Amino acid sequence: MLAKTFKGLEPVLAQELIELGANEVQMGRRAVSFQGGKALLYRANLCLRTASRVLVQIKNEKLKIKNERTKPEDMLYETVKAIDWSRYMTVDTTFSIDATVYSDTFRNSRFVTYRVKDAVADYWSEKEGRRPNVKVTNPDLYIQVHIANEEVTVCLDSSGESLHKRGYRVANTEAPINEALAAGMLLIAGWKGQSDFYDPMCGSGTLPIEAALIARNIAPGIFRKEFAFEKWRDFDPDLWSDIYNDDSAEREFTHTIYGSDASYYAIQQAAKNVKAAGVQKDIQLKQIRMEEIQIKNHKSQITNASPLVMINPPYGERLASNKDMEELYGKIGTALKHQFAGATAWIISSNDAAMKCIGLKPSRKMRLLNGELDCQFNKYDLFAGKRKDERMNE
Repeated sequence: MLAKTFKGLEPVLAQELIELGANEVQMGRRAVSFQGGKALLYRANLCLRTASRVLVQIKNEKLKIKNERTKPEDMLYETVKAIDWSRYMTVDTTFSIDATVYSDTFRNSRFVTYRVKDAVADYWSEKEGRRPNVKVTNPDLYIQVHIANEEVTVCLDSSGESLHKRGYRVANTEAPINEALAAGMLLIAGWKGQSDFYDPMCGSGTLPIEAALIARNIAPGIFRKEFAFEKWRDFDPDLWSDIYNDDSAEREFTHTIYGSDASYYAIQQAAKNVKAAGVQKDIQLKQIRMEEIQIKNHKSQITNASPLVMINPPYGERLASNKDMEELYGKIGTALKHQFAGATAWIISSNDAAMKCIGLKPSRKMRLLNGELDCQFNKYDLFAGKRKDERMNE
């Protein structure tokens, strides 16, 4: 199997899979391969926080181009047609094809899609005397083809709609952060619900909600209406029911998640999403400017952990001027130093120049991709007193 993810989250996803009991876990480019049975496939779709989809490989073959007269597209056609499609579908099963091509031999992904569709249809035409129907939206079977040079991999997509679409987002603000990316950021920061959490620019509430789901260890897929594997021929409804209804891993959360924003509209939208996710008792929402917030304590009395602050500020990709952005990020740095002393903060942004205006030295830096934007994701240790005093107390 192969779990796909976003740039920079591969190690986090690999760790998630190991904790789920996957075998042969290996990181790739924006993906992690692993082995396991049907129960793991179901759990991976339900429980993985940083995956976008889970694929099951059914064919991997390097095309052997015999001579110049052999057309690569014909070799591809024969390879796909040779698959025993009766294991995965019937002639009445609707299907769709998604092709990804990195090859000098195959330059047109649309043509690859066309030939693969013909191969599947002709398999059934010869077997049953009629062809199954292609359905672009919500088909019974999602088929993915990946070609790297002459190597062809055919997979079934067990997820359907991307796993980052949890199902709790009923309201949006402008440019909300991807749910899987938000979860990945929290896991990179070591968040498990061990302290209070603050998001002072919460927008529609994605970071606070994902923080609450992680804190309580609630499976992120619990809100979804369906997964693609539920339409597969070998779907086991009893096994799926047992996995879906098993809440034995959920845990208590004894701290508070604070989501705030200067925008009244953002808080109203966040409240709708928090309610849809069922985590109202864990999250306090408030309309307030960041510089007016005062954190309640420096460390948890139970875990001795510092409060965690995570911010996804505007990047200035649309209308704001560089000067406006630099001023905003300067205010963020000032607020962190004075309002959030004693906490640990993480900030993500694609605006490298504005990030320098925070005026704090990061203790850790990494790169993440937010959509198409290459971002810094920086950690800041916010000391409660003078830095030398903090070091003496360590």
